[in-house]
Formats: sequence, structure tokens, C-alpha cells
Amino acid sequence: MNFRNKDWRNSMRLSVDYNYMMKKFIGEDGFKDAELNEMKEMAADAFDYVAENRGKGMMGWTELPYNQKEIVEDIIATAKEVRRKFKYFVVLGIGGSALGPNAVFNALCHLHYNELAPSKRKGPKFYVEDNVDPERMAALLDVIEPEKTCFNVITKSGATSETMTQYLIINDILTKSLGDKASENIIATTDQVKGNLIKLAKQHGYKTFTIPDGVGGRFSELCPVGLLPAAVLGLDIKALLAGAAYMDGVCNKPSIAKNPALACAVLQYMAMKRGKNVGVMMPYADSLKLMSDWYCQLWAESLGKNVTLDKKPCNVGQTPVKSLGVTDQHSQVQLYTEGPFDKVVTFLSVKEYRKEVKIPHGCEDIPDVAFLGGHTMNELIAAENKATAYALAKAGRQNYTIWLPQVNEFTLGELMYLFELQTAYAGAMFNIDTYNQPGVEAGKQATYALLGKKGYEAKREELDSAPAAEEKYIV
Repeated sequence: MNFRNKDWRNSMRLSVDYNYMMKKFIGEDGFKDAELNEMKEMAADAFDYVAENRGKGMMGWTELPYNQKEIVEDIIATAKEVRRKFKYFVVLGIGGSALGPNAVFNALCHLHYNELAPSKRKGPKFYVEDNVDPERMAALLDVIEPEKTCFNVITKSGATSETMTQYLIINDILTKSLGDKASENIIATTDQVKGNLIKLAKQHGYKTFTIPDGVGGRFSELCPVGLLPAAVLGLDIKALLAGAAYMDGVCNKPSIAKNPALACAVLQYMAMKRGKNVGVMMPYADSLKLMSDWYCQLWAESLGKNVTLDKKPCNVGQTPVKSLGVTDQHSQVQLYTEGPFDKVVTFLSVKEYRKEVKIPHGCEDIPDVAFLGGHTMNELIAAENKATAYALAKAGRQNYTIWLPQVNEFTLGELMYLFELQTAYAGAMFNIDTYNQPGVEAGKQATYALLGKKGYEAKREELDSAPAAEEKYIV
């Protein structure tokens, strides 16, 4: 991948086509040019806010494409050693610690990677464990050999109940089978100085990577959280970061017409103000399917807030929904086309797929089938993508398309950084704290109380004093 070549980089530039958000194309539910023009000042203010706060507070993620040279070299060297020593690589994490690594794995590796022969894979078999369903953990242990597995434990605080539960189970298994050498099978990705996991890492001598200050979980894929798993898989993490840096450069203007991330943020902000409370992410590529999962956390957790920065009540945000073209043309698109006018559909479309599959001629006596012969699956999926976008527009439904020239490390870095910037701009326009998650913390505290964690006795009393369920409301 020649990402150092300017012409190649420019050929891989993402673009955003929002014609089908405009009144000229979809009718009354579309935006007028004058309405976009009215947003120029707010958009410029949002751009300035993000620019002025780069690298500060919880906006450390903005600098990840530039400030990790030595870390990247350490990651690449460590990944090489992991590939040499281990048959399996397992990520233990939740939220951004799992969604990002899984999305990149799905996007850039063979879609049946783990089923390939070792000679056809660039790395060990790969698993991401992001839940505490006991059946899931048991299933993992059925298909791996723990003593031949490298476990990457990812949690900044080391107090994430789900991740540390996984750690306790795995560490117990490794200690029983490997004794003092168990530490060689664990890599900790955590805070540099604070929290439980860094203490455990120092105590047991785990190889450690740092989650930088100012980088929250949902913005962490471009730091060691995501870079180490990607490198273990043999992916080009320098190209991933280069793509993010390139998109940062593309988005360096406070102009809706020239900054694609700002355009996406403005369009979604305007749509939400019109009651479009559902945002559908619909990739037309199986490789990008799990990007929707990663995006859902980024968008929902960042924008779903009930107070502004100046403590005024607001209850803003948009519910992200995952969809997959063409699969969900046969399930969800009926609702999108004829249901409530409460949605914006974002298509992720690919101009050049990595494979071409020809459709052979046959069934010549069946016109409904015969017309497919001589075409390719590439043509078919592109036609269905275009047709769905047009059908939605014809029905007066807002939709826009983010075009990827190809799916590779560089363009994926572009896409993820675009979404992060879009989220930052939208949060600034809503005047909210884009980087906290008090709603998540409330659930955590209730869980701690129910399991008897010290310091949460008052919360337990609160839960115990809640009104008892009534039988008449149970069917």
C-alpha cells in the first residue's frame, strides 16, 4: 500500500454525497440551500470549538494520528512476537475496547478468517470477548487452547466489571496450567499510572500498552486499544493512522461545502431538529458490517445527553440503528420507505470491491433469472445500493452516501476519523459534553450494589426499597 504517495492518497479520498438530503431531490422533507446557508455560522463555531480544544481534556484522540511513532514501533515488534508464539489471540474488553478491534478485524481480514488454514492467515485465530454471558465464555474455551493463547486485557481503569471478570477467569486457568509463566500469555492495555490493571501488570510483569489521557473508550481505536489487535492480525497500522491524518487534513476548513465531517454533522443536526430521531447506518459491504456497531456506540453515547454544558435540560441525541445492504432490503427497508418520517439513512458504499465474482449464464427459459447472466455480483450490489437510495429519495426520505474508493487500512482510518470529527462537531452544536456517559455510570453503580461491592450500600438500599412488581402487570 503506497500511502506515502500523494496521488495514491488523493485517489483514496472518501466523499460524501448528500443530494438526497435536499428539497430539490426528495421534496418537502428535504433541506433548501437557504437552510444550509443559515447553518454556516453555527457550523463555523463548532469547527472552531473543536480546533481550539484539540488535544485538551478528553479530546486527546485528535492527536493520535501524529503522536505515537515510538508506540507504533513497539506494537509492531510485539505483534510479530505474538504471531510467532501463539495460536490464538483473544481480546478481553467491552464497549470501545471491543467494538473497534472487531470492526477493523471484520473490515480488513478475510470474512472467514478463523476458518482459513494457518498458511493462509497473517496471524493467529482471533476472538473478541465483549460480554459476560456464561455460555459465551464456555464456548470460547471450547475452541481455544488457553496455554497457546495471548489474551489482551483492555480496560483503562481496571475496574470494568465485565472485563475484570473475564480476566479473573482466564488468569485462574492460565495460572493452574502454566504457573509462573502465566504472565507471558497476558498483555494489558490500560492507564499508565492509575487503576487496578496497571497494578496487576506491574505485580505480575505483564507486557503493557498505555491508553493515553484524554482518549475515551469510544474514541480509542486509533491508540493501542485497536492498533495492537490490528497489528497482530498482520494489518498495516501505519496506513490506518495515515488515513486518519489524511482525513484530518481534508476536514481542516470551517466550510460545510469543503469539510465532509462538518457536512455530516450539520445534516444530522438539522435532521434531528426536524424530529429525525433515528439514524440508520447501512453499509453495502459485508466487510463494513461491524463498523455500524462501532459507530452506534460513538454516536449514541456521545450525543445522548439530558443537560447542556451550561446545565440546561435538553434530552438530545439520535438513536443509531444498524442495517446491512442488501440483506436488510428484505427486512427493514419497507419501514424506511413507507413508515414514519423519523429517520436519516447513511449509506456506506464501496466503489471498488476487493474481489469480482461473475454471474454465469443459465436458466435461459426463465426471464426472471436469465437477465442476471453475464453480469457480476459487484454490479448487482452496486445496482441495489443505487436503487435503494433512489427509492428512499422518491418516497421523500432523507439519505446520504459516504463513498469509499476501496476498503483498506487507509480508507478505514479516514472513515473512523471522519465519524469521530462528525460526532465532535455535532456535540459542539448541541452544546453538550460529548465525552461523558453518566447514563452508563448509573447502570454500573446499580450493578455494583446488587453484587455487594463495598461503598455502594446506599444504592443497594435504594434498589431494595423500590416498589415491588405487581402480578397484574405480568402476563
